[in-house]
Amino acid sequence: MMKKIIAQIVSVHSGSNDDLSKEAHPSIQVELDGIVGDRHRSYVRDTWKSDKQPFGTVRRNERQWSAVSVEELEAIAGEMDLQGTITAASLGANLCIKGLPELSRLPKGTLLKFPSGAELIVEEFNPPCGDMSKIQASLHQTKSGKEVSETAFSKAAKLTRGVVGVVEAAGVINAGDEVTIVVYETPGWLARSPL
Repeated sequence: MMKKIIAQIVSVHSGSNDDLSKEAHPSIQVELDGIVGDRHRSYVRDTWKSDKQPFGTVRRNERQWSAVSVEELEAIAGEMDLQGTITAASLGANLCIKGLPELSRLPKGTLLKFPSGAELIVEEFNPPCGDMSKIQASLHQTKSGKEVSETAFSKAAKLTRGVVGVVEAAGVINAGDEVTIVVYETPGWLARSPL
């Protein structure tokens, strides 16, 4: 029996801004190739320098959507000693979830199910990048008055940056929706012997 967690969608976002941020919307439409109106909507993507394949390779897009949790964003802001909070919109996340303090630990294959019938599958943890760390440094101030280091976000969000994944079933996701998270567990028959 797979573990189920009930959480809430606080906000939903899409867009293709130059600063990597996304606009908040009342709802987003997800299709099998990604989120309508979003920069990451596609079945494929080009690799980047630190990717699994050589730079410039066209590969399957495992990053059709991204999600962060309220609790992890608060922890990151605390670690960075920020005056305010980090927002999902400024991070370019599509979903902000409340009630899932260890969102970043969800394993590959975990399913997010929504009232409309939309379903998303987790592909992997979303590591923080240097460009986003510089953007966050430019947006925030510390409580102590010190300048925010351009590497502070990358260090603070190393294990709490959220997850990315693909669309399993199309539908609408609304801000305020309840989301059922079915946490993937390796079946007993597969786990009984080592490879």
